[in-house]
Amino acid sequence: MTRFRAVIGGMFLSVTFLVYLAFFHYSEPTQVGVVRNWITGEVRLDTPGWNITPLWVSVAKIDKRPMRVCVTTAGRGFNCKLVQFEASAYKEFVVVEGFYYYWWANRISVNFGYKEEYRGVSDLLRGYAYSVKKYPFVRTVRDYVEQ
Repeated sequence: MTRFRAVIGGMFLSVTFLVYLAFFHYSEPTQVGVVRNWITGEVRLDTPGWNITPLWVSVAKIDKRPMRVCVTTAGRGFNCKLVQFEASAYKEFVVVEGFYYYWWANRISVNFGYKEEYRGVSDLLRGYAYSVKKYPFVRTVRDYVEQ
């Protein structure tokens, strides 16, 4: 009888875990969830906290807190900015970048010779922050000002 209970308990835990993976996601209050419905094509923002979505809906999370992005250089000039993702311009971001799991960006990159390796959203924002064109989804919180 105890073996039967162990098998039933294991099956229950496995099914519960699979349902959690398929239908539930959690966004921190400091994150914005960009939701893509693959059937309708709708892209929208998600609310922070626990959310339930169907299998055909993907959620990519982006940190809204300001982050330091730098250009790696041996020079002594200013090479960093403090930037922040503007959640209100998420549609422009998806139009320019496309929809995928942004934390995966540049994951397989290996930068020999440099201490820092830039990956994920910070790598994406770094490219847009140092671009000549200004994008509405990147806000520069602090920039270098020569005195």
